[in-house]
Amino acid sequence: MDSVGPALTAAVEALRELILAGEHYRQVTSGYLGLDTSQTQAVSYLYSRGDMGQSELGALLGYNTSSMTALVDRLERDGIATRVPHPTDRRRLTVRLTNEGRAAVRSTGRWFIGAFDHIEQAALPAVTAALTAIAEDLRVNARDIAAHPNTAQARRGGHAAAR
Repeated sequence: MDSVGPALTAAVEALRELILAGEHYRQVTSGYLGLDTSQTQAVSYLYSRGDMGQSELGALLGYNTSSMTALVDRLERDGIATRVPHPTDRRRLTVRLTNEGRAAVRSTGRWFIGAFDHIEQAALPAVTAALTAIAEDLRVNARDIAAHPNTAQARRGGHAAAR
């Protein structure tokens, strides 16, 4: 980062702090909701993006089929989500938040809203656009990282070196 200017360096560090704060927020809200962090991630995807197939949700979370089945089983057991027939493919099931699951997410909404308390109303569209663009860039970068072998781990003699 030495080759970039101080404004970009500050922005990158602020993004790093935002991600760390988000990770900590997830841990704390998981405890508040009585769920594990994997469950809250799944619930967040379902709340934000709506009903989806178990394999689609698993792909977003980076879970294999058996891990995803166990996670959805726990969500069902806790009354947070349920499996329902897919609307167009009767061979598939879709994962849907229950009313209790939606209420759980809404119970944390005041803290999300509070994060914008010190942002002027007129600045919110620009903040929204910036956050949306950053989120998409992070998704693209994550796909790029996942597509390449972990050379740092290989240099340290980790499992990647054996591949």
